[in-house]
Amino acid sequence: MKKIPLALLMAATLSACSPQYDWRDYRSNDAPYAVLFPGKPASQTRDIKLDNLDVKMTMTATEVDGVVFAVGSAQLADAARTPAALAAMKTALVKNIGATVTKSTASAAGGQTVLDVEANGSQNGEPMLLIGRFIAKDTRIYQVIVMGREKNIVRDTVETWFSSFKLN
Repeated sequence: MKKIPLALLMAATLSACSPQYDWRDYRSNDAPYAVLFPGKPASQTRDIKLDNLDVKMTMTATEVDGVVFAVGSAQLADAARTPAALAAMKTALVKNIGATVTKSTASAAGGQTVLDVEANGSQNGEPMLLIGRFIAKDTRIYQVIVMGREKNIVRDTVETWFSSFKLN
């Protein structure tokens, strides 16, 4: 009987239990950012309303194991409107899963405003988790999110996702 090395056996066992992440470098054509997506992303642009402000938002996203990784971006005509637009984006996403915000921080540095949020909710009876970062720089706004079944969200993957997001 041929012996299988323990490391190979453990690697095969672990890969069968965890989602397959296929990290890809993505550079937006619509906004100055780059990010690593854990799967092949698709993009869509549509008109939305943020706090009585009409904007054209481009959303680029992929889904892995029921977890959505997405970046939304829009450009406003007036930088003074970015705080209200960020708050409206956050509120809309939290309401989408009937969630309650459990963590929220805000910071400003280097000409950027950043809101970080975690919220727990449910969708179709499943516990859902939203982890979002909302960023304003000049007249551009961004939402960088992970949302899905709480049991399927891997914190190390979330950290890789958020740390890979860079404004150009």
